[in-house]
Amino acid sequence: MSAATASFVTERDGRSADVADLTPLAFAGYAHFTAMQVRDGRVRGLDLHLARLRAASMTMFGRALLDDRVRSLLRGALEAGPADLSLTATVFSPAGEFVAADAEPELLVRTGPPASGPSGPLSLAVVEHERDLPAVKHVGEVGKTYYLREAVARGFDDAAFVDRRGRFSEASIWNLAFWDGEAVVWPVAEMLTGTTMSIVRRQLARLGVPQREREVTPADLPGLSGAVVMNSWTPGVPVHRIGDVALPDAPAFTGLLHQAYRAEPPVAP
Repeated sequence: MSAATASFVTERDGRSADVADLTPLAFAGYAHFTAMQVRDGRVRGLDLHLARLRAASMTMFGRALLDDRVRSLLRGALEAGPADLSLTATVFSPAGEFVAADAEPELLVRTGPPASGPSGPLSLAVVEHERDLPAVKHVGEVGKTYYLREAVARGFDDAAFVDRRGRFSEASIWNLAFWDGEAVVWPVAEMLTGTTMSIVRRQLARLGVPQREREVTPADLPGLSGAVVMNSWTPGVPVHRIGDVALPDAPAFTGLLHQAYRAEPPVAP
């Protein structure tokens, strides 16, 4: 398809979604999704996106679409659009939200303009918040948007979450990563393991870059040498302040994360 005729789409189970398809979903909050950036028709970490959808479907619905079916639906949506775009794949039950019917899940695929995220550096407010089903990327999470808006009203760019034990977990729509001067530090807490985070971790391991897992609290921040947030848009946006603590500029750290991300080979669905 030529660039002149390529367009963005919203498809339900492989066909163009109309108002009747979308109206029930617009008022529902029981579904899960994955988001990816597509470049030249390819995506990094496709295996991770498929695994995320499969595991979340088993958690929420007790059954999952076959990977081959998901890939076929993704390909169909990509064929209608430009080579570079954003894609969100949402799994839901056609039986509805407030029933436990044993229905086969369906996939809603939406494409839109490509995104790369903010350049930063960002400031993050510290907020105590624990997501429901933290290992699942599910919809209807009012807390993430609420605390983002609250943080902006207080003069911050976004919010970083700590759990009831005071441990950093994640940010509103981001994973957190820290630098201790020698190794990448991944916070230990209940959280969503992002696909970009997983890509970066496995490529850092292949590059021989030290990585550590540890509990990180606000009291630990003065001893750290840098911080970033990451999601499907980008493998690293610098963070220069969390709460009242200023963090050092760490361009080498951010560059290392981007290098690791670029080392992941993109594949076509």
